[in-house]
Amino acid sequence: MANSSLAPNATSAAARSPLPLYLAAAYTLLVIYASLHPFSGWRISGAPLTAFLTAPWPRYWTAFDLFTNVLAYLPLGFIWVPALLPQRRLWWAAALATLLGVCLSLSLETLQNFLPSRVSSNLDLGCNSLGALLGALCGARWGALLLDGGRLHALILRQIGGGAMSDAGLVLLGLWLLTQLNPEILLFGNGDLRDLLNALGLQTPLPYMAERFHWVEAAITATNTLALGLLAGCLLRTGKYVLPAALIATALLVKSFSLMLLMSTAGLSWATPGSLTGLAAGVLLWLMTARLPWRVRQALAALSLLLATALVNLAPENPYLADIIKVWRQGHFLNFNGLTRLTSSLWPFLALPWLMLLREDRTEYPLEHKIA
Repeated sequence: MANSSLAPNATSAAARSPLPLYLAAAYTLLVIYASLHPFSGWRISGAPLTAFLTAPWPRYWTAFDLFTNVLAYLPLGFIWVPALLPQRRLWWAAALATLLGVCLSLSLETLQNFLPSRVSSNLDLGCNSLGALLGALCGARWGALLLDGGRLHALILRQIGGGAMSDAGLVLLGLWLLTQLNPEILLFGNGDLRDLLNALGLQTPLPYMAERFHWVEAAITATNTLALGLLAGCLLRTGKYVLPAALIATALLVKSFSLMLLMSTAGLSWATPGSLTGLAAGVLLWLMTARLPWRVRQALAALSLLLATALVNLAPENPYLADIIKVWRQGHFLNFNGLTRLTSSLWPFLALPWLMLLREDRTEYPLEHKIA
């Protein structure tokens, strides 16, 4: 276990791994996007920009609001601690991570003065700051275990190897799990650009036919499942079945949780005949191809990802899902839903270039920093 002074070998190992910095930068960008979504209607209200700092306690608030604002910044403080460790001692890194969270929240609350759909709040600022502080304290205690020289980090290095491409792959897999919180897509159906294509006059979806839609849904789920399994397998050095299987199982739990929490529907409402057929077919195809040579699996993963994205954009709109969305009161989740929608739309277009640049013989970080 790392102590407050942080062992030099752990520090040097962290300096060689950009993973904490990648994760911290990615999460910071996600927080910025969620806080300023939908990035439209900017105007100058004329009110002092810092008036919200001295505003009285808001008339309308809920414990859920307070909890979500604390929870949103907790990972931010946690991840920035190991990201700052190569240059700072442990408690200095925790203090800087907390300060970064406070400054980020203050900046975003100030910018929300220019958005008619947002309300700047000193209560939000206080909850965000508390979340960053709690996260930084947790990062000081457990950040080394996960990201910069602890046993779990050493296990990740043995299973995946080191280098910028490996670290970027882990970030991509984390973003893929985030996309499963988007309740507007079919199971695993990322890469939906139909709104953009329609605006450009390029939309050519297949006609909706009730008796055939479940086959379209099955094809989307199967190709995405196959693509994910092969992509995760290409990232691994050993144990090519464990990580993909764990990702798929976790994604189904996340999907069920998001449907219950965000849309107040049955958690297993995603388990339609089409999605279950596609899930079974995708898992079977992945198991059949998981032992192929690495280059073949890489090519199949890329082709599956391309086919899956094409199918998502050619698929007709699901009328059942569209009806639910129409009556869905997004409320607290308006900006969070915008975040997951953006991540879901862009994910295949981030994963494909990464996959094509990935090499089997990635440089591995030295493991002399393992902690007994």
